Amino acid sequence: MLVDKPAGPSSFAIVADLRRKTGARTGHAGTLDPFATGLLLLLSGAATKLASCFVGLDKRYFTEVDLTARTSTGDPEGEVVERNDPPLEDELEHRLAALRGEVELPIPAASAVKIGGERAYKLARRGVVVEMPTRRSRVDALDVIAYTGSVVQLDLRVSSGTYVRAIADALGGHCRTLRRTEIGPFTIDEADLERFIPPDEALARL
Repeated sequence: MLVDKPAGPSSFAIVADLRRKTGARTGHAGTLDPFATGLLLLLSGAATKLASCFVGLDKRYFTEVDLTARTSTGDPEGEVVERNDPPLEDELEHRLAALRGEVELPIPAASAVKIGGERAYKLARRGVVVEMPTRRSRVDALDVIAYTGSVVQLDLRVSSGTYVRAIADALGGHCRTLRRTEIGPFTIDEADLERFIPPDEALARL
């Protein structure tokens, strides 16, 4: 099932809601942060065994990055840790150019990655400061839609596992909004809470 997640609930809450409706084992093929919106790919019943086929697909996102401040989480939910003068357009393009292609960036502290056996976001909530590992990913497209002089709207096409919040942080800001519109060949336009895509049909599109 393809779901258009609203801002607020966690990906787990969306999974749990479908599980309550169907009574079947349910999973997902990649989370979205609670503040983020957009495409979630859910797997139900026997299709949960196919998760590995869908987890590694490329993604497309749209984000608004506030370049006046960096936050502890890379999104609006964190505390401001640094205030900045937003860059001029030439400087912004220079920063963007450095983030295209193969990149290696620190994983955000407010993420589900385990550090010493515990989720990083749980450590962050308790105020525990840890050195986050870096992750290598691929940024195929990082295009400016609009720039107001303080907020830049970006269209990103990235490999699985890319943290858009980490890209925003590297630009000197934080994600004000984040929306996922594509997972591999699946698009947000197909999101439908009333329709299950047959597994063989979904696999044929990969």
